Amino acid sequence: MKLTASAIALTTAAVMPVTAVYAADNRAIGYGQGMASDSLNRPIGAIEFNDRYGGVDAYALSGDESRIVITFDQGYENGYTEKILDTLKEKNVSAIFFLTGDYAKKEESLVKRMIAEGHTLGNHGMTHASLPSLSHDEAVEEIMSLHEYVLNNYGYEMQYFRFPCGEYSEETLETVQQCGYKTLFWSYAYVDWKTDSQPVPAEGLKKLSDSAHPGEILLLHSVSATNAEILGNVIDSFRAKGFNV
Repeated sequence: MKLTASAIALTTAAVMPVTAVYAADNRAIGYGQGMASDSLNRPIGAIEFNDRYGGVDAYALSGDESRIVITFDQGYENGYTEKILDTLKEKNVSAIFFLTGDYAKKEESLVKRMIAEGHTLGNHGMTHASLPSLSHDEAVEEIMSLHEYVLNNYGYEMQYFRFPCGEYSEETLETVQQCGYKTLFWSYAYVDWKTDSQPVPAEGLKKLSDSAHPGEILLLHSVSATNAEILGNVIDSFRAKGFNV
């Protein structure tokens, strides 16, 4: 089944009851899902994040327990995105690609292909700046300048934001919501971005397969040779466990 990414917005709040946050605290927090999991293999840290911040449209888990959402952070091109797109097309899977401004400007053909093949574009910041380090007006500019660039150059209006470096604050979560965005973190990620220290394919596949859980939002990096090689097998393993991807 092909993922309609807008379904995330319709189902995220179903994970747990949420309490709205109206904070002025701009202390930087480094997001991480942690190692502890519940009986469904869902990271406790991701569940707690949804519980605390769902009221400002910020999520680490999707509320659709039948589905695993695959996302990629697109900071720069390392020659693997075309192969990743080929695999996603072969497997009839739609992913979310979080673009930086540099990527959106330099990789026009790949971005156009993402759109044409039904993927969702997400906003990863014009300059990949840590939002808590910016003033309110600077944070809005970091988000909306990329929003306007993608809208003007690709005719595409983004709706999901991922915090650069995984660094957020309660104030900037609210800023993102005020800009009309929903924040998506992740409920599983592994060290895949170190291009000179890639896990062997069998190791990467085992980690990703073992991580599978209801409502998973999976973070991958398209600069990873391992990810490009194993992606088809990862999708097959998720489906074998009964998940839609």
